[in-house]
Amino acid sequence: MPSVLVTGANRGIGLEFARQYAADGWEVIATVRDRGSAAELAQLGVRIETLDMLDHAALAAFPHRLGCEPLDLFIANAGVSGPQRIADAEAAAGWQQVHAINAVAPTLLAEALLPSVVAAGGKMAALTSRMGSIADSSGGYIAYRASKAALNAAWRALALDHAAQAITVALLHPGWVKTRMGGQNAPLPLADSVAAMRRIIAGLTPVDSGSFLDYRGEPLPW
Repeated sequence: MPSVLVTGANRGIGLEFARQYAADGWEVIATVRDRGSAAELAQLGVRIETLDMLDHAALAAFPHRLGCEPLDLFIANAGVSGPQRIADAEAAAGWQQVHAINAVAPTLLAEALLPSVVAAGGKMAALTSRMGSIADSSGGYIAYRASKAALNAAWRALALDHAAQAITVALLHPGWVKTRMGGQNAPLPLADSVAAMRRIIAGLTPVDSGSFLDYRGEPLPW
């Protein structure tokens, strides 16, 4: 039975990844910050682990909680949006927190999980955004945009640094999805976005490692 670890799986995209992989017979390990928010996730019968993306010690030690077994797929999904403008000290502190959650945490966890993923000849996919592309011209959302640009750079470096090992690392933009973060005006249904990204993940090979792709598999500019 293949195994997948999904972070931030109590709602939205993470929950849908857990739901779809569980329905297809995968062993799903789903992390949440607060078990009290995971009632819907618990109904899926998946393994739930508490993990705070701001607890760097817990992130580094997390593979030991899993038993250091081979892991076929790691999906770094957990993320927050943060302040739209950085105009005061409070917003600046919020920006730092967004960076820690969206960029530092998934990179630290990826490095910690690397031996388990290598043992399975597996894959790692981080949920990013086209807003993290320097070429994007939409403006605004500085904290979120900067954190995703940092995530893109860090995971691109991971792919290059570990190119000789049997893993594939990719960055995926899910599209503008109808979630709490995306809002009800978003055009893309949640289940459709996740199903599309699962198809991309399934088709990834080491040649694709380091790619920045949208949910349709189209390359995005850095």
